[in-house]
Amino acid sequence: MGLGADCDNWGRMATSPRPGDFTPVLAKHSKNFSLQECLYIGVDRMQRSFEPMKRQVEQWQEAQIPDVTAKLVIYRAFVDGELDAPSSLMPAVHRNYFEPLHQEFSTRTLWSLCNAFTSAFKALDPIPQFKATAKLGEFLSKVQP
Repeated sequence: MGLGADCDNWGRMATSPRPGDFTPVLAKHSKNFSLQECLYIGVDRMQRSFEPMKRQVEQWQEAQIPDVTAKLVIYRAFVDGELDAPSSLMPAVHRNYFEPLHQEFSTRTLWSLCNAFTSAFKALDPIPQFKATAKLGEFLSKVQP
């Protein structure tokens, strides 16, 4: 049974004795359940069908940014603390942007900068990772290419 089935089973929730609390009731295959993977799949499905998000990604893929701008954005995020993410990720974001592992991220665009951040965020535990990722779009939307 695949991960998608486990994610679907997550939807079967039983109410606990206290109002507002939930206890997950998972299928018999829940030993392989990964909440993080389930959230990735759910968010991915939502974003792929969300037209404004598609337009923003297309704009970011076309928005060339000078290297000095990218460095300033990274600096503002971590040194100035404008993005709620550990400053220890700053070298990883810098490396991911200026020395990307994948050719598709080698363009100097706002999209590749976004991917540099999200790739670095993968080193975080799930909750801080999702919090940082949730704030990233708003932070990057202030960047003037």
